[in-house]
Amino acid sequence: MPGKPAAHAPFLMAGGGTGGHVIPALAVAQELRRRGHDVFFVGTERGLEAKLVPEAGFELKKIEIGGLNRVSARQRLSTLARLPFATLGSMNYRASAVFSMGGYVAGPAVMAALAKRVPVVVMEPNAIPGFTNRAIGRLAARALISFPETARYFARGKSELTGLPVREEFFAIPPKPREDRLHLLITGGSQGSRTLNRASRESWPLFRAAGSAVRIVHQCGSNELEEMRQAFAASGLEGEVMPFIADMPAAFGEADLVVSRSGAGAVSELAAAGKPSILVPFPFAANDHQMRNAEAIERGGAARLVRDAEMNGQRLYTLVRELAETEGALERMGAAARQFAHPGAARRAAEILEEVARW
Repeated sequence: MPGKPAAHAPFLMAGGGTGGHVIPALAVAQELRRRGHDVFFVGTERGLEAKLVPEAGFELKKIEIGGLNRVSARQRLSTLARLPFATLGSMNYRASAVFSMGGYVAGPAVMAALAKRVPVVVMEPNAIPGFTNRAIGRLAARALISFPETARYFARGKSELTGLPVREEFFAIPPKPREDRLHLLITGGSQGSRTLNRASRESWPLFRAAGSAVRIVHQCGSNELEEMRQAFAASGLEGEVMPFIADMPAAFGEADLVVSRSGAGAVSELAAAGKPSILVPFPFAANDHQMRNAEAIERGGAARLVRDAEMNGQRLYTLVRELAETEGALERMGAAARQFAHPGAARRAAEILEEVARW
C-alpha cells in the first residue's frame, strides 16, 4: 500500500548516460540513503553512471541498451531487439518505487516497474520531456518538473514544480558587487562547445582593441585546448582558458556574466546562483529542448538567447558590452534568475518517493 515505507526500503534509480541524468539522481539517492533506505542504480557500462555511481558508494546493476532518438536505423533496430530482454531482466529487481531521470537507460527499468505496478516517479528537468518521460508520462505516479509549461505532458494533478537537484554550493553564492572590470565566464560544458570556443576566440581581438576592462575564464574542453590557450595568450587579455573547471560554484561566484549552453543542469545552476547569462542552445538536442529551456529563462528576464547559428565573435562582444554598459541590467537579470531556483529539490523528491512507495 502507498505511504511512508519502513527504513531500508529499496529504491531503484533509473537514468544514465550523461551527467545531466546521473548527477541529479545521485543527489536524490544520497537523500534517500540519509533517510535510512537502500538505493541502487540501473545503467550501462558506457555511460557516466559506470564511474559516478560506484564512486558515490551505490550499487550499479548493468544492462545492455542503446538509444532510440537521433540514432541510425541500425542502432534503432539493435535497441528495439534488446529492449524486451533488458525489460525482462529488470523484472527481477525488487523496489518500493522507481525514480526515473528519463533517457534510454531508464526505459527497461521503467517499463518493468509499470508492468509490476511499482510506482514510478519521473523527474523532467527540461521544458519539453525526453522520449522516455513523454512515452510514460500519463502512467507516472508523480512527475517532478522545472518549468510550469511541462505539466501538460503528465496526468492532471500528478506534477509538481520541484526543480532539478543542484549542489548546495550554488545556492550559497552571494550577489556579486560590480567591479571596475567585468568577469566573464564562458562554458560549453565538460566537453566544450565548438561554437562557443570559436565565438570567444573571435571576440578577444574586439575586447582588446576596445580596451575593455574584462577578465575572461573559458572552459573549452580538451579537444581545442592548446590552440585556444595559445590564441588567448597572444590576445593580451586577462583571464584563463582551461579544459575543465572542477570547482564550478567558485567560478560562478567570481562571474558577473555567464555564457553557456542551456541544458537543464546549466540553467538550474544559473538559477541557484542568481547569475545573468547569455544562453546559446545546442541545436541538436533531442526535441530542441535546450531552445525551449533558454526561451523560458529569457521570458523571465534572466538571460539573453542567441541561436547557435547566429553566435560569433562580433555578436558575443556586442552583447557583452551592451549588458555591461546598461546600468542595472546584470543585477536585474541576476535577480530574475533566482526566481527560477528551487532549493531543496532532492529532499522533496525523496519525500515524494516515500509517499508513493509500495512494499
